[in-house]
Amino acid sequence: MENKLIGTGVALITPFKSDLTVDYDALTKIVNHCIEGGIDYLVVLGTTGESVVLTKEEKNKIVRHVVKVNEGNLPVVLGMGGNCTATVINEYENFDLDGVDAILSVSPYYNKPSQKGIYSHYEQLSKSFNHPIVLYNVPGRTSSNMSAETTLNLANNFDNIIAVKEASGDMDQIMTIIRNKPDNFLVISGDDGLTLAMILMGANGVISVVGQAFPEIFSSMVREGLNGNVKKSNELHYQLYPIYNPLYRDGNPAGVKECMQEIGLCSNKLRLPLVNVESSTKKELEEFSKSLKTS
Repeated sequence: MENKLIGTGVALITPFKSDLTVDYDALTKIVNHCIEGGIDYLVVLGTTGESVVLTKEEKNKIVRHVVKVNEGNLPVVLGMGGNCTATVINEYENFDLDGVDAILSVSPYYNKPSQKGIYSHYEQLSKSFNHPIVLYNVPGRTSSNMSAETTLNLANNFDNIIAVKEASGDMDQIMTIIRNKPDNFLVISGDDGLTLAMILMGANGVISVVGQAFPEIFSSMVREGLNGNVKKSNELHYQLYPIYNPLYRDGNPAGVKECMQEIGLCSNKLRLPLVNVESSTKKELEEFSKSLKTS
């Protein structure tokens, strides 16, 4: 399975209509846009998908819809995590996982477990899940960092823990993992702007936000980087570089939804407590999207 997660994955947004119900027609367009744009796999119900404000019924329906539209073209990774180990296992056991290839599970948040607690959490998931597991370290959201030592211990001790999505931004930690990981364990970037740097240090790809808006450019950058074509990958990186700051300035997925509204894929609607970006940010994102669309 790990070979299928090399390259560019995208953390799909959940598009909403004006009444804030899920816009399944727009979701169809987004999935097809990613497939046609050269994306390597799809990630459903991650943070970017606003999973925390979706009902259980909506989550199931969204996954079933993505699987149906995808028609087996790309691997599908499902975001499923939380800060109660037993609850995560119960959700896994009661979710329709047909068509799902792997689980992306975020490190427990809010209750700030120790490294031993984080390890024990994933140990229980490993023993309970029949799917491959991608660890997700994102201290900016969880308020705790999964150390390189913990990641490496999990990678070495559990065969179905196959990768880590690293969004710590700590390049020393990331290099420590890359240098010491098992050969078949993947390191996946969780930061669009750091993706190329991580790939050139030995990472295996990215789970991207902006990649669903501009899949051809972003996936080409990743592909060129993985193939060692530094000059071309740098050209593509710097073509996208101006968008990274405004994309996340006022929150995710508020930024990428503005881009996707501009290119005609969906509306920019969000569910509270998320709100739309500020007008100055919106102008930057619209102008950048227009420039790429016409270039």
